[in-house]
Amino acid sequence: MRTRTPVALLTVALCATTALPAQAQAPTDTHIEGRLPSGAAYLMDVPADWNGTVLLFSHGYRPAGSPNPGQNSPDSDSGGATTAHLLAEGYALIGSSYATNGWAVTDAVPDQLATLDLFTQKFGPARRTLAWGRSYGGLVTTALAERHADRFDGSLSMCGLVQGGVANWNSTLDPVFALKTLLAPDADIPLAGFADQASAVDASKALTAKVASAQQTPAGRARIALAAALHNIPAYNDPAQTEPGPADWDGQQANQYAAVTGLLTRPAFSWRQEAESRAGGNPSWNTGVDYTAMLGRSPLYKEVTELYKEAGVSLRKDLTALARSPRVLADPAAVRWMRQTSTFTGRLTDPQLNIHTTGDALIPVQSESAYRRAATAAGAGPLLSQAYVDGPGHCTFTTGEMVGALHTLEHRLDTGRWDTSPATLNSRAQQADPTTPGRYLAYRPTAYPRPYDLAHPGDARP
Repeated sequence: MRTRTPVALLTVALCATTALPAQAQAPTDTHIEGRLPSGAAYLMDVPADWNGTVLLFSHGYRPAGSPNPGQNSPDSDSGGATTAHLLAEGYALIGSSYATNGWAVTDAVPDQLATLDLFTQKFGPARRTLAWGRSYGGLVTTALAERHADRFDGSLSMCGLVQGGVANWNSTLDPVFALKTLLAPDADIPLAGFADQASAVDASKALTAKVASAQQTPAGRARIALAAALHNIPAYNDPAQTEPGPADWDGQQANQYAAVTGLLTRPAFSWRQEAESRAGGNPSWNTGVDYTAMLGRSPLYKEVTELYKEAGVSLRKDLTALARSPRVLADPAAVRWMRQTSTFTGRLTDPQLNIHTTGDALIPVQSESAYRRAATAAGAGPLLSQAYVDGPGHCTFTTGEMVGALHTLEHRLDTGRWDTSPATLNSRAQQADPTTPGRYLAYRPTAYPRPYDLAHPGDARP
């Protein structure tokens, strides 16, 4: 935001009536729920001692048909510790449900801006406005930061889908293409272009059954590991799993199989069909993709080669099969829609901090490399900082790690310099939550398999 005027908090909830004189009444915390003209539910919590900063939270992906309540922090739907901590520190928390579920960026961005407008009408301009969000909400947050920079001072994306829409759907296609080609070459299982949700679910069930059967044999397990490597699914991707040793290839593959099953039952088919219905067709392709080269760049290459050796099957033969198999073509109009709505330029105007767990299977940590590539090409590299939490799972941050990241972004705004060293972030996390040590570490993710952004003209062609 370019012009900001500090104002006093205008409370909309009155104090409870007591026998105290009027001048002795204390201001109260304010909680507001309602609906925007779009139908989106909004939620606002403003502490009595508001510190002047408003946090606009963008929630993660919600499948079509699921409940869609308003949400204004990572755990406001469960009354969690992060919400309580931020309110105690004086932050105003706001956010909406978005008018629809699914790949709802065209609803999410205007609904979030409308929520911010409503907050300003009720409480006056904030001293500082920050956008933050997690998972799919990281995509929404980054869209707000790039397209509406005049409304925000900075942004925080947590485990965000910051590779953008085209790259996401391309990389979601790669592992299922490998599974279909190697495990069900003669089966009629479509991978894209679904007529409706029922056809997507049928395809998901058919391929999931083939994968479950393959998991029972050494050769099948090796091929599943190959598919996992094309999506960079980490070997330790769920807090409920046992962390395998560095050469425990079977343990690593077993953990990846669980994540592959999740990929098949949700994003690769059901969620894809919903996104296709908005885009007007299939927005992804694998024409011209060299899967041999992609595997060679994967951090899981060693695991795959060892499992193929143990199984006694030819990796070269399987890679040749992938190279020769008919490819999936994109619908140009759908690609254009995804470019226009869900793909990034990298042109940041204000600071953005991204945090990501290293063991994320849903949005692999390499997505951060994709956004770093875009921001660097756009000349905004100094405005972007990225930090990594050593932990399995998607968005499995502690309260301290999230609050510590928020304070780190504020430090950048206050001083003009980033201080995102693991030691600093862990110290801030510990200050916010003394009961749980921070897990930030020095880490650099490998390159995203198939980046696609608007800062690289060469990305434009399928």
